[in-house]
Amino acid sequence: MNTFRRVFVIVLDSLGIGEMPDAESFGDAGADTLGHILETAGELQIPNLRQMGLLNLHPSPVMDGVEEPDSLYVRLKESGNTKDTMGGHWEMMGLRTEKPFKTFTDTGFPQELIKELEKRCGKRVIGNKAASGTEILDELGEEEIRTDAMIVYTSADSVLQIAGNEETFDLGNLYRCCEIARELTMRDEWKVGRVIARPYLGEKKGEFVRTSNRRDYAVRPFGPTAMDALKDAGLDVIAVGKIHDIFSGQGITEWMHSDSSVHGMQQTEELAGRDFHGLCFVNLVDFDALWGHRRDPFGYGKELEKFDVELGKLRKLLGPDDLLMLTADHGNDPTYKGTDHTRECVPLLLWSPRGLRKGAMEEEDSFSVIGATIAENFGVKMPEGTQGKSILSKIRSV
Repeated sequence: MNTFRRVFVIVLDSLGIGEMPDAESFGDAGADTLGHILETAGELQIPNLRQMGLLNLHPSPVMDGVEEPDSLYVRLKESGNTKDTMGGHWEMMGLRTEKPFKTFTDTGFPQELIKELEKRCGKRVIGNKAASGTEILDELGEEEIRTDAMIVYTSADSVLQIAGNEETFDLGNLYRCCEIARELTMRDEWKVGRVIARPYLGEKKGEFVRTSNRRDYAVRPFGPTAMDALKDAGLDVIAVGKIHDIFSGQGITEWMHSDSSVHGMQQTEELAGRDFHGLCFVNLVDFDALWGHRRDPFGYGKELEKFDVELGKLRKLLGPDDLLMLTADHGNDPTYKGTDHTRECVPLLLWSPRGLRKGAMEEEDSFSVIGATIAENFGVKMPEGTQGKSILSKIRSV
């Protein structure tokens, strides 16, 4: 088949479609992000996702699939030993994560690390525990503002997060402290996947609101990815949303910060009107950050409906030389215990106005089919040390 000039990969961050075979070993037996959202929130207005076969791929008693989906759909398993954002995205581009990053959920960070962070940043640390980002602001925001302290916390993920009020901490100083934290947490005994700056506004409990000036400081990928291969071949690799942070800018030619998932889709629609040649890689984080971690299936359902509206607009903007790939990086079942990601399979929906093979395809054992397929499409070789088999030959033109 003829190759595509542009490929759009859109990651619905955390939209899992049912437990992985090894979910029990991760403490996630029975997790099902999409299924449990539908069971709790009821039928959703998602005509474009339905038409692309999402409900055919993952049937639900609440909503039926369509008789004739217009896309190819396949269930993907994660081969790496992880269920986090970085592991999922890196695997899409060919890097399998064998060893998960450190977590400090139960204990908080070691005092040696905290003391060094205080010394280097010039601020006293408060918090140092696992907490919801909104709850810890209500608990400690007033103290942080009053005493010029620094809120440090973690979660069930491998993250060190620093929350600071934009008006009293100063955004530039918050970023400086996060850069120091990133340097310190590169030590093997403290190595977390990401350090995250969590700026907020407000003066008192109940009024604090996190802003869109979040910044992620991720560990660089441990090797070159499919994105590096595309960039080295002179192709465009445009990152929207968190993609730049997840890959620490590696293999990217242009990037855009998104204020929300809807904004990320609007940016993608604008890019669809540009004449670029290569990959547009998009992460839509609100599904995970606003609804999955906060265990809100109703909010998650509403976010899917808002996404579907923008998906409909995007599909009308794409042409026969474009390929759209919709997927996810892990699960985050909003009805499940705790606030952690969940070890789940993810969907891959493929569509082009050109007309491709439609319907179900056999399950794949790695997210890396995405990067391998993109690489073959553009005639570039996957870097040494990566994994993945292309499914381009199975995307038959009709």
